[in-house]
Amino acid sequence: MEVKARAPGKIILSGEHAVVHGSTAVAASIDLYTYVSLRFPTPSDNDDMLKLQLKDMGLEFSWPISRIAEELPESGSQSSLVPVSCSMESTKSIAALVEEQNIPEAKIGLASGVSAFLWMYSSILRCKPATVIVTSELPMGSGLGSSAAFCVALAAALLACTDSVSLDVNDQGWLLFGEKELELVNKWAFEGEKIIHGKPSGIDNTVSSYGNMISFRSGNLTHMKSNMPLKMLITNTKIGRNTKALVAGVSERTLRHPDAMSYVFSAVDSISKELTLIIQSPTSGDLSVTEKEGKIEELIEMNQGLLQCMGVSHSAIETVLRTTLKYKLASKLTGAGGGGCVLTLLPSCILLILLSCLSCASSSSIVLSGTVVEKVIDELESCGFQCFTAGIGGKGVEICFTVSS
Repeated sequence: MEVKARAPGKIILSGEHAVVHGSTAVAASIDLYTYVSLRFPTPSDNDDMLKLQLKDMGLEFSWPISRIAEELPESGSQSSLVPVSCSMESTKSIAALVEEQNIPEAKIGLASGVSAFLWMYSSILRCKPATVIVTSELPMGSGLGSSAAFCVALAAALLACTDSVSLDVNDQGWLLFGEKELELVNKWAFEGEKIIHGKPSGIDNTVSSYGNMISFRSGNLTHMKSNMPLKMLITNTKIGRNTKALVAGVSERTLRHPDAMSYVFSAVDSISKELTLIIQSPTSGDLSVTEKEGKIEELIEMNQGLLQCMGVSHSAIETVLRTTLKYKLASKLTGAGGGGCVLTLLPSCILLILLSCLSCASSSSIVLSGTVVEKVIDELESCGFQCFTAGIGGKGVEICFTVSS
């Protein structure tokens, strides 16, 4: 039996940084996923190891089950129905297990993720030998919620192997969890995020678990459902950023200019609220979609201008903005800024042109690179950036079962 889970990444559509100062933020899932596969050995395999394979990085970690039981004896007494935080004592034990793996210096940032894996696995499945395989379509450290997607997919795969959830193992397609199961997955993923990030907001794992969109203000999450399809070009500048330093920089600017910054945060709050109304309002006909997209484009441009006022842009982000503006496309940074990723709304009219070109390319002389989207991508990638196209606001975590013959 192989259990496979996939969990989506996330973007911030509006409200980053301002949310720390009381404004509303809007986040959404994207159809780029992290996959976690869980395979158990048969008795004839005589395999008593827990293995973690990070396929994209060509890395594998393994521990004898007896070693895990020795370091984490209390895991056998915990209930997978009740998510628990990693104690200080367990943190030290897990650190010892991770240190034994001799993670390459260049990949040392993975240590927190491996620690989260060990805690979640030992807490939910106790001391069972298995091989866990991880692959992802999400670039790490770019603000697209890669760590949360990992924790959500891992929690889903692990819980699917317990009595905590009820799913039809004979169904070979992707299955959605029920409301109670999703809540459990989300709570366990949050515990993993705490190990990786210390004090996460909970936004990333919630979006990855439930999908669609959420609005967030002062600790209160509201689930939303989009009534219009949205497609984004996501450009990874590949510039690393220090989120804590950027957040601190906005706070320091607020102390220096309290009145001006209060108006900035208020404007961001208004943008987020208007965006939620547009996205949730009923859509009737192509004209309505076009009108709504036009309003969203303007809100994106205004939000980016306000983020620049906060001082969280970057020369690489500005390069993306100038490039997409040449093609009359609206863009904004997403997440902490200072690098990371940039969102560009792809209006439905452009996507229809692209689809039309794709359908007739084999029988005409149309050059696909001549379409607007292809031109933008070519130009951005020539700058050394990485581009993705993604649908916004889709499903959350899903699970499937494969029965070996």
